[in-house]
Amino acid sequence: MTQALKHRLPDPRDTDIVFCTSKEGLAVIGKPDTELAIWERTLPFCLQSWLNQLDAAFLPDFRTLVDPRDVRRAIVPHMDNCGMPSGDMRELLVSDIEDLVSAFAGITGSDLVDIRLERVDHDACWKFHRDCVEARLLTTYRGLATEWVHRDNETQALQNQKNYDGPLEQFQSNDVAIFKGSCAGPGSGVVHRSPPIAGTGHTRLLLCLNKRSMTSPEPWPADDRQETGRS
Repeated sequence: MTQALKHRLPDPRDTDIVFCTSKEGLAVIGKPDTELAIWERTLPFCLQSWLNQLDAAFLPDFRTLVDPRDVRRAIVPHMDNCGMPSGDMRELLVSDIEDLVSAFAGITGSDLVDIRLERVDHDACWKFHRDCVEARLLTTYRGLATEWVHRDNETQALQNQKNYDGPLEQFQSNDVAIFKGSCAGPGSGVVHRSPPIAGTGHTRLLLCLNKRSMTSPEPWPADDRQETGRS
């Protein structure tokens, strides 16, 4: 059985992996020799407990392309539509997403950010792969977090897939990771996968941030932005 290393300590040999203590530290992903930046953090216990106990049917599942200044107005209606209870805990979640979108936009120089907040109860993206992006931010608010492998194990993981039994790393829930994808240049792209959870009864809540791409939805409605005085 593959063993996930739950509390990995920095290894001096991992010159392309950087651990940081703040969201500002994630900007190190902009350096040519950095492939993965990990902000090891924890959320307030009250928020984590609320998310873990919330009926999975009330977890949001949406995608939107939005100006970082308009995140709150763009995502709150999705939370209303799925029945996520309003109140202090939801406010903490919205504020955290706003902060991460703002940080990602600043690091990547994006005027629009593609936001996916996904409710996952199946084996989504279970295959080891490299993302076809320049850079991507991931954090898991609920459930098992993303799994990944080191350079030495990438070929084996990509070839063996579900039969891979080599060393496997796993982000902690609420860790924030920005990693380069295959579009960042030759040799770039962290090999990773979503943890297989089909049949376990568990539901994940995953936030994924990307720069605008050909697969992004249309920007958050122009008529709504005009109501706020945005051009």
